[in-house]
Amino acid sequence: MSLSVTRPLFSVPTAPLIPVHGMAEGFPIHRIFCVGRNYAAHAAELGNTVDRVAPFYFTKPATGLVLDGGAIAYPPGTADYHHEIELVIAIGKPVFRVSTDDAMKAVFGYAVGLDMTRRDLQNAMKEKQRPWDIAKAFEESAVIGAITPASEFAPDAQRISLVVNDSLRQEGHLNEMVWSVPEMISHLSRYYHLTPGDLIFTGTPSGVGALQPGDRLTGAVEGLSPISVTIGPAA
Repeated sequence: MSLSVTRPLFSVPTAPLIPVHGMAEGFPIHRIFCVGRNYAAHAAELGNTVDRVAPFYFTKPATGLVLDGGAIAYPPGTADYHHEIELVIAIGKPVFRVSTDDAMKAVFGYAVGLDMTRRDLQNAMKEKQRPWDIAKAFEESAVIGAITPASEFAPDAQRISLVVNDSLRQEGHLNEMVWSVPEMISHLSRYYHLTPGDLIFTGTPSGVGALQPGDRLTGAVEGLSPISVTIGPAA
């Protein structure tokens, strides 16, 4: 039997291209990395402490990414579905074992994102000391808005916020992150060859909470395009 193949048996889902301000081309997705517990107040509200020795990560499938502006289904298997508003880094150049001094050269741009979480499943996995994949890596678990090129935005002390049904739920500032953007890129590049198309969700401020079908979410980071999404009926 020959091991060579000429065409796939069937087609598989692909991630959407992310719009980029000022460009006709879209940003293609390779991988989605997420930084855990990168705001001390958020860690505290969930009964956790911040590990100041090194950041830690989890991943989401690229096909779990959805663009803002529509509706996402309330996911199966949970009764405690949470929002987490985040700054997202879009990687545009390959880097491996990059220093913090050179890390920013790899950044293509930034966007506003939502890390959607099945909190009850996450808590159950924590209690059993098992991975969080079932709580974090599911369909429509990552929402993202248009990317602003790095030449037009520099993370500093900008306000980050999330409004649900006209009520402010989350609020903080980017300089409250435990690990800065260059520190996250440098550390992550010790373990992965980061490539163009990789995204890094950088953690969420305090105020996370449960959502219900019909809820309307509007997320923002000062200087970036805001995002909006509605929670649809259960999948």
